[in-house]
Amino acid sequence: MDEYGLLLIKLITAFTALWAATRLLGKREITQLSPFDFISALVFGDLVGDTIYDEEVSVWKLIFSLAIWALLSYVFDKIMGYSKSLREKFEGNPDLLIKNGEIDMEAMKRNKVEFEELKMMMRQQNVFSLSEVAYAVYETNGSLSILKKSDSDQPSRNDLGLDTKPVQLPRTLIVNSKPNREALAAIHRDEKWLLTELAKQGYHTIDSVFYAEWTEDGEVQVIDHYQSGNGKKHEISF
Repeated sequence: MDEYGLLLIKLITAFTALWAATRLLGKREITQLSPFDFISALVFGDLVGDTIYDEEVSVWKLIFSLAIWALLSYVFDKIMGYSKSLREKFEGNPDLLIKNGEIDMEAMKRNKVEFEELKMMMRQQNVFSLSEVAYAVYETNGSLSILKKSDSDQPSRNDLGLDTKPVQLPRTLIVNSKPNREALAAIHRDEKWLLTELAKQGYHTIDSVFYAEWTEDGEVQVIDHYQSGNGKKHEISF
């Protein structure tokens, strides 16, 4: 058999095997895969790619390799389904990053989630302000599930028959107890104004506030602060 004939048979075999493995292991979107499942899929595809174009690897070796890998994946998935404790050990548990509207810094560190990454995942859920979030769950597949505060589920201005107004993105004014001078400049404010606004809410220094943002209504919203007398500061740094 010439090299083109062998390549054709390998391609047909690999295509059939990949289709069969997909049907056997179930249909799931990329966002639903655990880190182990994702890496396993990459290895499976790499295994196919390496063996197809290697003339020293026969069709039977290709079939054997694909069958063993698919069988191992299937057995592992079934074991994980029967043993909840084993699944938790291998895949972990969902974790609350935001509880009752407050950021859980220990959970952030435990899951190695940086602050900007948290905000990016929120924006992917069409949530642009931390003040809207009651709970945020960091799922085992790396996605973020958000439960918004009840007062954030407001009727639209069209529902109330009101005129529309320009929409502005919230600005991060303080993060890690440090003022964001670029954000202050963008809203034409300075640190003196920020201190005045914080004082109205009972915070007399920027160091006493971990995170604060400027909302589209023109207000300073303190999301997380340090309890008086605690003396411990939690910073996100990995």
